[in-house]
Amino acid sequence: MRIALVSDCYLPRLGGIELHLHDLAAQLRLAGHSVAVFTLTGSAEPDQGPVFRLPAIGDIPLPEAIDRLHRELCSGAYDVVHAHTSFFSPLAWSAARIGAAAGVPTVLTLHSLPAARGMLAPRLLAALDARLGRRVSWTAVSEVVAASLRGTLPGRPVEILHNGIDPVPWRRIGHGDSTLTVVSTMRLVRRKRPLALLRVLQDVRSQLPDQLRLRAVIIGSGPKAPALARAVERRGLADWVDLPGRLRREEIQRLYADADIFLAPARLESFGVAALEARCAGLVVVAMGSGGVGEFVRPGLEGFLVDSDPEMARVTGDLLKDPVRLHRMQAHNRRTASGMAWQTVIGRHLQLYRQLAPQPALSASVLTSHVMDFEAYHPTEPAR
Repeated sequence: MRIALVSDCYLPRLGGIELHLHDLAAQLRLAGHSVAVFTLTGSAEPDQGPVFRLPAIGDIPLPEAIDRLHRELCSGAYDVVHAHTSFFSPLAWSAARIGAAAGVPTVLTLHSLPAARGMLAPRLLAALDARLGRRVSWTAVSEVVAASLRGTLPGRPVEILHNGIDPVPWRRIGHGDSTLTVVSTMRLVRRKRPLALLRVLQDVRSQLPDQLRLRAVIIGSGPKAPALARAVERRGLADWVDLPGRLRREEIQRLYADADIFLAPARLESFGVAALEARCAGLVVVAMGSGGVGEFVRPGLEGFLVDSDPEMARVTGDLLKDPVRLHRMQAHNRRTASGMAWQTVIGRHLQLYRQLAPQPALSASVLTSHVMDFEAYHPTEPAR
């Protein structure tokens, strides 16, 4: 099958959509399919597989970018167009419009979760859907995003296409460091709430006995990085709160091998790839219950879903003071499948593609062999 993946953002820019598209393209190629990526994100580095980096000013594609996209998608070279959108994704929206108008089966996946009282995003999506019509199939990365989208587009079916993970590299054996370690990995932007996380960590530390050694690591970079660093210094937390910046996936895996708890403070987490990675590494996940983390974290089993920062701090402190329960939950996470492995996720993508663009499918044995090959495949990528 010949598949066009379209996203306004792509590596080397860092984020959930960017990493997901990179891995999705790799998985589809391993399964024997032809994949091209179209994006506005520039890069001086060589790409793995065909990547069309189209010209833009800021986040707006230039007319020649849309012209190139139109020529490619209408050339007959693709069986499916799969566009990935947030609340402002002009390239992805153009791809959906072009693909649908040309009669190419088109999928549009929503990766973002609107604020509970926000009206702008739903209105934009409703207007977009009215323009695209029924020739576009809507999907979402989690049930919580799908439920929001169904409310915005009444009567429109919305399928779920989860993000995927290769769990094997995350299951590393640590060195048995006695220091309790709490980690969080995020892009340091306002909606991820890194400064709120710092207050949660202070609250956690205040609950613990002074003799209990605690380390916290906040991994990532972004616009809020300077403010976060200043807050750590101003509050006198530098002796136990580390800000290593962006790390490569392998570096994060090594760090997680000796960590205990992962905190996800974002209230609008559409899926939570970083939390899924931590859960596969055996960390207990404590996340806000308003997002998509509940798709792979069941309260009391893989972690806890909370409603507020004080509750996150209390639950985390209770876990750190109860090593028996903490280790039991960690062992459960290491030995229990998340249900989000690429073998499952890529199969669901291909099932939907083939429903829209029927053609002879690869045999199950060939597909399985290609997917299993991914366990030994570790694509290079920019650091987080």
